[in-house]
Amino acid sequence: MNKQFNWRFKKMRFFILLLIMLLPLKVFAVDAVGVIKKSQEAFHYQGRDFKARVLMKLISKSGQERIRELAMLRKNYGASGGEQKYFMYFFQPADVKDLTFMVYKYPAKDDDRWLFVPAINMVRRIAAQDKSSSFVGSDFTYEDVSGRDIEDDTHSIVKEEKTGTRDCYVIKSAPKVQDVDYSYRLSWIDKVNFLPLKEEYYDRKGELSRVFTADEVKDVKGFPTVTKRTMKNLQSGHRTETVFTKTDYNIGLEDSLFSERFLKQPPRKWIE
Repeated sequence: MNKQFNWRFKKMRFFILLLIMLLPLKVFAVDAVGVIKKSQEAFHYQGRDFKARVLMKLISKSGQERIRELAMLRKNYGASGGEQKYFMYFFQPADVKDLTFMVYKYPAKDDDRWLFVPAINMVRRIAAQDKSSSFVGSDFTYEDVSGRDIEDDTHSIVKEEKTGTRDCYVIKSAPKVQDVDYSYRLSWIDKVNFLPLKEEYYDRKGELSRVFTADEVKDVKGFPTVTKRTMKNLQSGHRTETVFTKTDYNIGLEDSLFSERFLKQPPRKWIE
């Protein structure tokens, strides 16, 4: 009787130990994806729609500055991670004045992007493979503007640490297919509001190439919003600083705004 009891006890203890060993690995993997989903929702999907005036300052290694000023509009269709539409209109400088940019963002497939260039009076379709190209000469890429599909990467939590005074999860995101110009990204995601406070991009040699920082977060209609952000290219020494003003949510953007005809003549009531 004792031998049978001891055998059962040892068997039960073995399975308990095995469960303890495997459970953290499973939970860790699930948590990483969950954190990234919440981060995407906080950074790209808050509200039904969004509007902002954006001032971009392009700063060279020697300190020379160029300015881009634009209006950014965004509307969600469905739940977080679902379809979105973006519209941007440039006010200055003269070489990009009246230039417009539009994105149809889809889950699980390539986004559609269009650029209207007033100098040649032409709407140009941006190819899917150009998503890692510079956005109007800045250190942000086209994909940085509208975000990357969660399913395109493998995510894992590598550590937890502070950024400034904020406690963060540090998530490693590695592309499943090498369709971008970096091998992986590290994201410091605020444990409270889930905004990405810092991101590091490592090139295909494993060297740090770009760094994103959220320099200011403000409450707008109850939504924590990154109103100042910087992207630095460590290899060129160039950086782009952006400031968001006149930010607003749930303003009732019309669907008709996100159409090719408005690329050439955007409605003033939405961009001013």
